[in-house]
Amino acid sequence: MSGQTVPADFSGHMLDLDEDEDLEVFSKNTSLADGDPMPNSPSSMVNQYRLEEDEEQQDANTKDLFITVDNPESHVTAIETFIMYRVVTKTTRSEFDSSEYEVRRRYQDFLWLRSRLEENYPTLIVHPLPEKFVMKGMVERFNDDFIETRKRALHRFLNKISEHPILSYSQHFKVFLTAQDLASHRKQGPGFLSRMGETVRAVANSVRGLRNRPEEFSLMQEYVDDFSNKISSVDKVTQRIIKEQREYLDELKQYSPTYTQWAGLEEELEEPLKGVASCVERCSKETEEQIHHLSEVLVPALHEYVLCAETLKAVMRRRDNIQAEFEAKNEALASKKVDQEALQEEVDGLADRVEQANNVLKGDWSRWQNSMRTDLKSAFISTAEKNVEYYEKTVGYPES
Repeated sequence: MSGQTVPADFSGHMLDLDEDEDLEVFSKNTSLADGDPMPNSPSSMVNQYRLEEDEEQQDANTKDLFITVDNPESHVTAIETFIMYRVVTKTTRSEFDSSEYEVRRRYQDFLWLRSRLEENYPTLIVHPLPEKFVMKGMVERFNDDFIETRKRALHRFLNKISEHPILSYSQHFKVFLTAQDLASHRKQGPGFLSRMGETVRAVANSVRGLRNRPEEFSLMQEYVDDFSNKISSVDKVTQRIIKEQREYLDELKQYSPTYTQWAGLEEELEEPLKGVASCVERCSKETEEQIHHLSEVLVPALHEYVLCAETLKAVMRRRDNIQAEFEAKNEALASKKVDQEALQEEVDGLADRVEQANNVLKGDWSRWQNSMRTDLKSAFISTAEKNVEYYEKTVGYPES
């Protein structure tokens, strides 16, 4: 998806749909040259990728943590309305006291878990949660469709963590999955002043800037920026396509009855007019199914990785902040205007922290890329198959 060559190692928010903005996301040079052989059918092309995808499936026998988010329930109090989701966990891990747990969690609990994971593992890539606010273009808050969409996103969030070789062993994650009452654990988080101190320090470090960021992380940052731009553009164009298809569908639904009524008035044209009406109805049905597929499969995958791009940017900033703090302390040590012994110990600790942060991010980077490519590949192939099916049903594909 990158528009520039990047070494193999380095291989959020809902956007407004601006009708006047033209986006050139894909290469224009995609037409087959005269004389190039055509494939037997689009389906055969998709199947080639399906075979590759099957080879990449993980061995389910190695999984030892299974999590399901389901059964949303609405709760109304004097001051708020919120949804509680059931979280069911089944595991064979020895550190768990039981093999099965069932708890209920609200969205704020998921936010707590994610913030604790980011706090404890600042340079690991924690999968994003769906936005707290209602995304543009979605149904009204707490309608059935919205709840179902959020439920699937929360389910995916927890399962992404459960598949992570480090995050899945976090004590906070275990508490989230097993504690019946999470309130007492949530109160143990850092206080406001502590969080504010971290924020002030991060701002100071970002203002100071870095002097010696390793090249591999500069390349990583370039990749993140490029990925963010492209995934946001594809997400935006996909939403525009859906919007236009919905408008087209509305026109089709008004179009078919006109031909049916006309057929009743023109005896000699009755059969061809009924034929047109039937064709329009068929196109309406297939268009509606295609819109549903794009909305349920492609858009969630794209928007999820729009949010992932923002997560990656935050991780890169945290890595830079750790290095900036080390550089600042090291400069203070070199100036010999401070307590040398005390500061030397702090600098040594920060040096170890920088090294650990770098190693953790490098390891997680490859894991994230593999996961991203698998997820997007699956969504793209599924969409290609649906497009083939749509055009075969509405236009027909000539026999070779």
